[in-house]
Amino acid sequence: MTIPDYQSLMLPVLRLAAEGETRVADLAERIANDLGLTEEERQELLPSGRQRRLHNRIQWAKFYMSKAGLIASPARGRFHATQKGKALLATSPERIDVALLMREPEFREFYKNERSGPEEANPANAPITGMPTAVTPEEQIDAAHASLMAALRDELLQRILANSPSFFEQLIVDLLVAMGYGGSHKDAAAQLGRTGDGGVDGIVNEDRLGLDRIYVQAKRYAPGNAVSRPDVNGFVGSLVGLGATKGVFVTTSTFSQPARDYVKHLSQRVILIDGQELADLMIEHGVGVRSYRTVEFKRLDEDFFGEE
Repeated sequence: MTIPDYQSLMLPVLRLAAEGETRVADLAERIANDLGLTEEERQELLPSGRQRRLHNRIQWAKFYMSKAGLIASPARGRFHATQKGKALLATSPERIDVALLMREPEFREFYKNERSGPEEANPANAPITGMPTAVTPEEQIDAAHASLMAALRDELLQRILANSPSFFEQLIVDLLVAMGYGGSHKDAAAQLGRTGDGGVDGIVNEDRLGLDRIYVQAKRYAPGNAVSRPDVNGFVGSLVGLGATKGVFVTTSTFSQPARDYVKHLSQRVILIDGQELADLMIEHGVGVRSYRTVEFKRLDEDFFGEE
């Protein structure tokens, strides 16, 4: 069973909160048991990796209901159902959601300010528009970020393919130096871009002292033209001939599954970097990209409001 959206969790959260003071962690365990969630589903994280998805959705269900006066938090991290919340449960509602919460004046005021729109746009008896039912605000942010990153990866690969092979070689130099290999741009450039070495396009130092070397192969292939096992096999053969133990094969396309399976059982350490991974590394290390907007989100500092 998939994890319910945060509006679907409002009713079970309020029911359990009506039994007495509780915490999100305890409540999440009970809800997970009631729903029969698997261990994998219980541990599922948001894309940010900072919070469990179930906990996040319970937190938002609790937050919205607190704005409607259904839940109160008498102490840090603890909450319970108010008399208003218990009165609502006494009516045996089939579901509690944002549309139902809009009946409460304090929630309408909060929601109007949150959405920065006229109150008339969301009357109490009308469906809530522009408010996804399946995702919390954090999930909306994560989804938007993932969409932007996917578009950026695609654009990076298109621009790489539109440039010359020498540009691609220089890009690899810039990336390896940004990742801490090669020592400096001058040293890395002297090592990379060499041809005629039997399937090896370049060599970079693994560290600034040159104690070990990494051999590099780069293929600027168009999307859909996967690097096959024979291509990787040829690169590995070159490593063996050179007495090398470490290699990196970079492509703008993808690797076939046989190629990926092949490198898993080699005595040499060979890393395959496909187009998506290449773009991700460029974004992570600031190669070919630059920041244009930084958004900072703040959370309540519970320690600030704690009283001994």
